[in-house]
Amino acid sequence: MQNGKIEIYTDGSCIGNPGPGGWAAIILFAGKEIEISGHEKDTTNNRMEMTAIIEALEWIRKKSRLSDEDLQNQKIEIYSDSNLIIQTMNQGWKKKANTDLWAEVDRLRAWLNIEWTWVKAHHTNKYNNKADELALSEAQKVSKN
Repeated sequence: MQNGKIEIYTDGSCIGNPGPGGWAAIILFAGKEIEISGHEKDTTNNRMEMTAIIEALEWIRKKSRLSDEDLQNQKIEIYSDSNLIIQTMNQGWKKKANTDLWAEVDRLRAWLNIEWTWVKAHHTNKYNNKADELALSEAQKVSKN
């Protein structure tokens, strides 16, 4: 397979912090737009932001049907409106909280070619806005239970 690009837009949402939360990712891959999302009853916004990234990377590794070698040749660009995540990945900010999730992100990204890009929240980026809507919808689902 030739080198390609996978784009991932992620977002997390929390009603209260902590409180009911949702996460979402939109994966642009092989000409398709894949939406994945989920929720947790009691969580934080940062945990949902990180869960979205973890779930998206898990999806790529398990469901993209790319071999490990092909995945290594893919450029993956992850877009997030979480300054904490982007600065931690790009500038080496210290991972003080949620160390369980940071360890999982590190495990999943270990041999991948990932570029981490910050996008402004609630602005003009179609996919970031869509991920935001999905994450909020998931948080609202669990808050009603």
